[in-house]
Amino acid sequence: MLTIFNTLTREKEALKPIIAGKVKIYICGVTVYDHCHLGHARTYSAMDNVIRYLRYRHYDVITVRNITDIDDKIIKRSLENQETTTALTERFTKAMHDDFDALGLLEPEVEPRATQYIPHMKALMERLINQGFAYVGSSGDVYFDVRKFPHYGCLSHHDIDQLESGARVDVVEAKKDPLDFVLWKLAKPGEPAWESPWGEGRPGWHSECSAMAMDLLGETFDIHAGGRDLIFPHHENEIAQSMAATNKPFAHLWMHTGFLQVDKEKMSKSLGNFITIRDALSQHAPEVLRYFFAASHYRSPLIYTDEVLSQAKQSLTRFYTALRGLNLGAVPQHTAFEADFIKAMDDDFNSPVALSVLFDVTHEIWRLREAGSVDEAAGLGALLKHLGGLFGILQQDPEFYFQASGQVDVAKVEALIAERQQARLNKNWAEADRIRAVLLAMNVELDDTAGGKTIWKVN
Repeated sequence: MLTIFNTLTREKEALKPIIAGKVKIYICGVTVYDHCHLGHARTYSAMDNVIRYLRYRHYDVITVRNITDIDDKIIKRSLENQETTTALTERFTKAMHDDFDALGLLEPEVEPRATQYIPHMKALMERLINQGFAYVGSSGDVYFDVRKFPHYGCLSHHDIDQLESGARVDVVEAKKDPLDFVLWKLAKPGEPAWESPWGEGRPGWHSECSAMAMDLLGETFDIHAGGRDLIFPHHENEIAQSMAATNKPFAHLWMHTGFLQVDKEKMSKSLGNFITIRDALSQHAPEVLRYFFAASHYRSPLIYTDEVLSQAKQSLTRFYTALRGLNLGAVPQHTAFEADFIKAMDDDFNSPVALSVLFDVTHEIWRLREAGSVDEAAGLGALLKHLGGLFGILQQDPEFYFQASGQVDVAKVEALIAERQQARLNKNWAEADRIRAVLLAMNVELDDTAGGKTIWKVN
């Protein structure tokens, strides 16, 4: 049984799709005013693994991931750059797509933009006003009345009386309560604006996800996901306005990824300690980053260091070395390795344990190769590649990996091995040992098989 930790209940719960065999997922997307950083990559890579695994388990997965293309940060950056908000958001939306493609992330089935959903957001606001959950403040802005919603705080597990104003919660005199959040903001001169019953303005940040999710996935859907920093106030506010409008549960399961940290601080643009995806990709191969993310459980904090990235690269090299030279065929079915992999991933997508199974497979591949059981080794190699693909890794040709990664000069290694082989045929053992030492200095370890063939791997 596949279980998922639900932030709402703080317990692991069995996945029970509303429609049997179909899983509907909403993932909070990027605010496109700057390049995406590795914190974004961690969240979307983790959810990419989730989606791949659910499909591997034969679920029909429908994913919606929004794009926020209008908010205060976008307006501020466009004014600083002296460009329109449209030009700014189009440029960084393309950059986001380029970065995600480079990481090998699957595209969502639907990728709505906030500016496309303003009519839906206005309809939601009118509904909330008519039901008494929202009001027009003295400033003319529209606010959600938090005190009218008795379940406020259910996701973040905060007592409403002890809550302090959090991120993006402005304390203004126009509100009835400091925790009331804005649904519609009147535009200042020169800002982008849309007509509404309350005056020209734009929606508040929280409104878009409720409107999009309910329109595209239904008033209640299976999984809502995002980074841990979104629990409060964003996701808390989504629940409040959505349930107030429909009197139904919004999402059954809430998944949140842990922070990516630099020097033990959350990586974020506001702290100025972020590393962009493209900067990271200029130093590390995409699969190295994907392995780095998968090596920690998606809910755990993850610390970015060069040493950890180096370890990720070494682990990938072990996998690719085991695959090198194998003529991969059909994936063997119902192996104990696959059963262990499924057991790990069924337990709240425990990727570190699942990766340990891949190391077990790798060890068995080498045992079979050394025993001369090349066909069996090739079968497990196909399984290794297949399961690795659920994390977006091991999808390259091994030769390309070694050449592109800069690990070794493959042609040079092969030439030295051929020279050593000739020296052995000539019984020039000193020369053969000298060449082995040269290769060892290149971190290349040789293994002379019983059949007389020499195979090699990078340590």
